[in-house]
Amino acid sequence: MKERILSIDIVRGLIMIIMTLDHTRDFLHLAGPPPLDVQRTTVILFFTRWITHFCAPTFVFLSGVSACLAGQRRTTGEMTTFLLKRGAWLIFSDLAIISLIFSFDVQYHFLVLEVLWAIGFGMIVLALLIRAPKQVIAAVAVLIIAGHNLLDNVDLPKNGTAGNLITVLLNGVGALIPIGANRFIFAIYAAIPWTGALLLGYVFGQLYKKDYDAAKRRKILMLSGCTLIALFITLRLINHYGDPTPWAVQQNATHTLLSFLNARKQTPSLLFMLMTLGPVLLLLSFTEGISNRVTRFCIVYGNVPYFYFITHLALLRVINVAGVVLAGIPLDFQKPTPVWAAPGFGIPLWAVYLCWIAVIALMYYPCRWYGRYKQTHSRWWLSYI
Repeated sequence: MKERILSIDIVRGLIMIIMTLDHTRDFLHLAGPPPLDVQRTTVILFFTRWITHFCAPTFVFLSGVSACLAGQRRTTGEMTTFLLKRGAWLIFSDLAIISLIFSFDVQYHFLVLEVLWAIGFGMIVLALLIRAPKQVIAAVAVLIIAGHNLLDNVDLPKNGTAGNLITVLLNGVGALIPIGANRFIFAIYAAIPWTGALLLGYVFGQLYKKDYDAAKRRKILMLSGCTLIALFITLRLINHYGDPTPWAVQQNATHTLLSFLNARKQTPSLLFMLMTLGPVLLLLSFTEGISNRVTRFCIVYGNVPYFYFITHLALLRVINVAGVVLAGIPLDFQKPTPVWAAPGFGIPLWAVYLCWIAVIALMYYPCRWYGRYKQTHSRWWLSYI
């Protein structure tokens, strides 16, 4: 049976459960004000969306950690090949599988570049850097995370080939990029800023190598997490660098706090990374050596991240389409953008929470079965699914 690091699976599983809440809201919630519009949103709606900010950075960071651990049982050459293949597979998964789930268009007029694309790109970059000293990889990670906001005030091309390339690599703000007469790429995740988080995860993966002192690891994770949180609070109070949208005093203290916490995810700002990765490092420290019903429940999902990601999205899409059909609303799959919920369809937020719990429950036994299968088998394709 393959040995796994339980604290990583616990944190990843918890994050996957939280992620499902966001996707359930995407597919099923009534149309309304943007959840992060602090002048129009409600507190419960804001935090329903905000808590899921921790998902993408954790996925990307832990992908880097997992890459480091995978390197322990491979030569450098084998690791380079694995990262290139794994990265290409994840990018293909976004283009072929996620795009189909979003659009139901078998002719692929609409292609999406989402979180799998960002992780895949990061793995390809890591493959190119794998022979470099760990200090160099750490420096590149810090440079990307801390420095890319220097481009906030730079007038970059927004149109044409150069503009499209900048969108998919640096901006990733949801632009529709034409790739033909009636085909589009929907760029959501900017590859380079997220690559910084993956490279940082690879560096922290050194802490999880065999024979590394567990007490020392917990101490480093705790100190690192506290440092990132302190940096977030300090830079956010200064309100000058690290996020293109400064916080501002709102109509009351509660909404002022929402504004303070509303760091930009797309493109992920320095403050967004500090705000999310700091608590994640603390959580990795706190969950080491802990075993109870909650952690064992999270591990079931954390064992099978790719399997869960694809299947829970497919399940939510089926529920979405079934709800639209039952509501008697015509479906239109010919639009060049994804139909989360057809116009006129949606359920209130309290019902979204109930559906979220139901989806988590429905996914439990398939994930448990597949997790056990992966641990007791060594087929080559299990490294990719």
